[in-house]
Amino acid sequence: MAQFDLTRRALVGSGGALAVRDDDEVTRKLCMLMEGECEGLGPVEAARKFGFSKQRYFQLRAAFLEAGAGALQSRKRGPKSHYRRTAEVVRQVIRHRFLDPDASAEVIAQKLTQDGWTISIRSVQRVFEEFGLQKKTPPLSSQG
Repeated sequence: MAQFDLTRRALVGSGGALAVRDDDEVTRKLCMLMEGECEGLGPVEAARKFGFSKQRYFQLRAAFLEAGAGALQSRKRGPKSHYRRTAEVVRQVIRHRFLDPDASAEVIAQKLTQDGWTISIRSVQRVFEEFGLQKKTPPLSSQG
């Protein structure tokens, strides 16, 4: 059976070798699982060989068993949505901005917080930037 050679970055077997691209994380993870489960290397040694923890090995194994090789592709980390800047909070920021165009981000954030919304000054500023709600600046005079 073939094994993954870390130095050659290839699957190596008795009949030859097959190069694996450096950015092909799915193949590397699959090789780790194959060596750990099928080649007798064991989960701990396979994880160590491929630079993963024992815990991560078992997470990947469970994902593979549940959904196949596609589950070995890394996903985007972190929050998947703006949990503070919900659509309703954005509407409230825009509403307050139109009601009082001279109100600063600090004032709007304070008003929304008093109304029970959880939002920071920076989040209000981001809404301003996203929707182009900055205050109009007076034009420069062209006297010279």
